[in-house]
Amino acid sequence: MTPTSAPDHDAAARRQRARRTALWAAVIAASVYLGFIAMGVLAQ
Repeated sequence: MTPTSAPDHDAAARRQRARRTALWAAVIAASVYLGFIAMGVLAQ
């Protein structure tokens, strides 16, 4: 038998990791986006 709280804890931990990964991906995407804008503005 497995404890009933284990799946909830695993799901919560997985959700936390997914949220952290999504935030990092958003930060990287925003950095690339702003980098291209900056290159376009500075190239003029």
